[in-house]
Amino acid sequence: MTNAEWKKGTLGDLTTLISSGSTPKGGSEIYLKEGPVMLIRSQNVRMNELTLDDVAYVTDEIDAGMTRSRVRQGDVLLNITGASIGRVAAFELADVRANVNQHVCIIRSKTDKLLTRYLTHLISSTAFQAEIDRLQHGGTRQALTFSQIAEFQIPLPPLAEQRRIAEVLDRAEALRAKRRAALAELDSLTQSLFLDLFGDPMMNPKGWKTCLLEDIANKITDGTHKTPNYTECGIEFLSAKDLKEGGIAWGTGKYISEEEHRDLIKRCNPELGDILLAKSGSLGNVAIIDRSHQFSLFESLCLIKHDRQLIEGQFLTGLLRAPSMLAHLLGKNKGVAIKHLHLVDVRNLRIPLPPIALQQEFARRVGAVEKLKAAQRTALAEQDALFATLQHRAFRGEL
Repeated sequence: MTNAEWKKGTLGDLTTLISSGSTPKGGSEIYLKEGPVMLIRSQNVRMNELTLDDVAYVTDEIDAGMTRSRVRQGDVLLNITGASIGRVAAFELADVRANVNQHVCIIRSKTDKLLTRYLTHLISSTAFQAEIDRLQHGGTRQALTFSQIAEFQIPLPPLAEQRRIAEVLDRAEALRAKRRAALAELDSLTQSLFLDLFGDPMMNPKGWKTCLLEDIANKITDGTHKTPNYTECGIEFLSAKDLKEGGIAWGTGKYISEEEHRDLIKRCNPELGDILLAKSGSLGNVAIIDRSHQFSLFESLCLIKHDRQLIEGQFLTGLLRAPSMLAHLLGKNKGVAIKHLHLVDVRNLRIPLPPIALQQEFARRVGAVEKLKAAQRTALAEQDALFATLQHRAFRGEL
């Protein structure tokens, strides 16, 4: 059976619930590290993966006021605002009480018509993500409405075929997850090298002299605050979600015209060797720009043009990746429902400044690790391309 023979339906007709939650009164001040009820936020929803290492918890009393946004096993969670819009994951935990905030939408399917894993793979597919991007075209704020979600057209093969498609894509996704795990291990090695040479940057145990980040930077800014007019080709346009596995995921398929690019670089002109820091979405991800071609940035990315005579790029990247440094930056966002960094806090970040020779020694050691990471990234990019092809064929009924 090909997809031409599959039935179709709107997501509204195939679900019993499309809804999001709310941020409890008091914001992050009332979150718990442990508690009776999880509060799942947009940073916990990755593409086809729910990450709970930094999940917040709330009390029974707070949960009692959020009854409509309680999560059930088998629900699909979709980020509907901000830089992480479109990320989707299944909630498959049994006997776990959980809720969501207003940035995460619960999609509860009619299980006799639409399977959870089939739906998550469909939403994460390139074609479906392109439709989500299209709905943001020309808008001043990235957001999906419940009515837009309800109107999504869903191809409906028989349940047995949905299950087979989901199982095939699950196996392919597991291979990609192993590659990402290998990259994460290499990132951990880089961080270990950093701590061995310099110590925790917030504690500064070796007594290095300190300065503000803006003291060793020629410019610290961010990208455009207006959603651009995307084109099919032209100048590449990056956002926070394009910082992945310690590097930049080039070739995301988002482009803007050369004319719009010329206007945007008046504010932000990224160049080879500059540093990108995610201000929201994949918050705290850091990467050195490793290509010299032209591209533009969205506001979710902070651009740091550091003085290369005073500070080595690899050292600064390792410093910004340090957990204590990120925790310090996030600590300035008390009471904010969705975490994001402010340029003023990045500029005023006080950092240790070891001798440049020691920084260069760190860069030399990291270079060897980076070669391994580059090989892993290349292999992952190939797997990503094959996975996208597999998804495309799956939802065309060609598996």
